[in-house]
Amino acid sequence: MTIPYKPTFCPHCHADKIIRKGVRHNQHRNIPIYLCKACSRYFSQASISRVKYPPATIVSALSYYNLGYSQSEVAKLLLKKHRIRVPRRTVSLWIHRYQNVCTFARLRDAAMARYTPDTMIRSETFEHRQAYTFKLHQAKLELLQDTLSRPQDFERLCTYLRAVIDAPYPHQLFSQDAPAQHESAPVHRSSQTKLDLLPVVHTRKENLANDLAVLGLMRAKRNKERHEQIQEFMLINDTSTVACEVPVYLTSEHVRYFRQAGFHISIREEDTPITGHIDLVQVRQGFIHILDYKPDARKIQPVSQLTLYALALASHTRLPLKLFKCAWFDDKDYFEFYPLHCVYKK
Repeated sequence: MTIPYKPTFCPHCHADKIIRKGVRHNQHRNIPIYLCKACSRYFSQASISRVKYPPATIVSALSYYNLGYSQSEVAKLLLKKHRIRVPRRTVSLWIHRYQNVCTFARLRDAAMARYTPDTMIRSETFEHRQAYTFKLHQAKLELLQDTLSRPQDFERLCTYLRAVIDAPYPHQLFSQDAPAQHESAPVHRSSQTKLDLLPVVHTRKENLANDLAVLGLMRAKRNKERHEQIQEFMLINDTSTVACEVPVYLTSEHVRYFRQAGFHISIREEDTPITGHIDLVQVRQGFIHILDYKPDARKIQPVSQLTLYALALASHTRLPLKLFKCAWFDDKDYFEFYPLHCVYKK
């Protein structure tokens, strides 16, 4: 698959000297045309080949279906919201074509028995320096109880995720004027805090998250929409993503606990609290996975940021750090590591 924004290299000579040179039109959409200045060859960046409908329409249809709408209802929603008439049979073909990527279809019937399309996902927007929309897939929280080795581990995670909306939660820590442990120290963000970590090996893998990111990006009209669209698409369409934009924070009490347990924690207590938002939380293969979408993932290493996320979430859920995996990804690459190996050595 390719994606419907400016490519980073030429598919013919792999040079990065790309400029846009017009648009090719078909019945329902405009397809950008690009020129490689290195080899002087033209190419298009059509995100889904051999279809006449806009990619965003196809992606929306998949999400509507996995939220619980019938195929006929999906066709009506596409006409109402996208002003494109799509036959029900075509919707069915799209669902079948992408069933290996949009795996939630396997849980869809069980989810629909418990929730309607309007109640499948809970969301709440918080003003944490800027607006963050926390989303929680309620059906998955009930259907994935056997995913972790012990039911009580999964219940602790569920309790924390629900508490973000339902229970008293210290949202004031995330505001610009939040108090620090000491008056002279500001509240720190996890993305701006660097840890002195133990040597760790991160593994490059092939993961379904890459294909889901490709599809999610098709709905992003601007760069700043990429995170939101990928998060929403994965939350609706895969089987393991249970929440997105999850707020977490690390306090001096948490730091002292990990140090007393023998962990290598380089954070000074006066530099807490440290706050952040996890892009995606997944539950699969016996682990809680913390995922962060990073454009150009191959060029960066946010190991410190993700380790802080894992330490914070482990603290609030009272779960051992060995149950967590961390990863960052884009539409091409996926890198994974164990946060335990970054801060603890036998």
